[in-house]
Amino acid sequence: MTSAAPTSTPVTAPGHEEAARATPSLARRTLDVFTGNKLALTGVVLLALLLLFSYVGPLLYDTEQTHTDLSRANLSPGTEGHLLGTTDLGYDMVGRLMVAGQTSLEIGLAAGLLATLFGTVYGAVSGYFGGWVDAALMRITDAALAIPAMFLLVVVAAIITPSKGVLILVIAAVAWLSPARLVRGEALSLRNREYVQAMRMMGGGGARAVFKHIVPNAIGTVIVNCTFQIADAILYVSYLAFLGLSIPPPSADWGSMLSAGITYTQNGYWWLIFPPGIAIVLVVAAFNFIGDGLRDAFEVRLRK
Repeated sequence: MTSAAPTSTPVTAPGHEEAARATPSLARRTLDVFTGNKLALTGVVLLALLLLFSYVGPLLYDTEQTHTDLSRANLSPGTEGHLLGTTDLGYDMVGRLMVAGQTSLEIGLAAGLLATLFGTVYGAVSGYFGGWVDAALMRITDAALAIPAMFLLVVVAAIITPSKGVLILVIAAVAWLSPARLVRGEALSLRNREYVQAMRMMGGGGARAVFKHIVPNAIGTVIVNCTFQIADAILYVSYLAFLGLSIPPPSADWGSMLSAGITYTQNGYWWLIFPPGIAIVLVVAAFNFIGDGLRDAFEVRLRK
């Protein structure tokens, strides 16, 4: 009767085990770099506060934002319970800022995401296929870049009645050019990598290369650019509203509030100007701070 030989378990060197535990994951290192950026954390806090103010605020601070009351127009801050006074149409200023914040943030987020999505696919296709496809697509991009974005926005918004959906499409139609050029440059570099060449040799097509290899490996550039696109889209909404091409009342955005307040500058009604102006500056700064932090977090040299 023979006894079974005892099974031996592999022994890991203590030094290697400690090194494996000490080496943080890529996601952890990326998060550490982002959280180490104080401005990026400030941007996250500012954005969270603005979102809470715009979407949770109306549930706690209920005001009339549909019907005008000219008898209560331009009341100074603190009058009759109005913390920041009233607008030129009699709306409570705090409540109006909340409603306008929803419009500005929704249009900015939707337009920025849509522009980034289309520009990413457009640039990835152009850079991966190269040749005459790249030449034709980039000539279209160059021609569009030659026309000032504000000129196109004003012309289109003047022809079509502005609405939330229209503004999203119009702003996205002029904002996709920047992500397209950035991703195209990434695609030109990534298409020559070994894993892409191996995928080609195994019979993979262009669609698989673009959506499975090019776009995922350019995701750092895409995410960073998306934050800047959202900030630019919010500014575009404000520009158009300042020119009188905003969503018709009773809807509002921060740009239209600022435009209406400028009319009363000589009367000293500062509360019609400063709150919406400060809100625009804060939300744009928040997205730019977050974008800078993400750019550092995705930077390979900072993750060593």
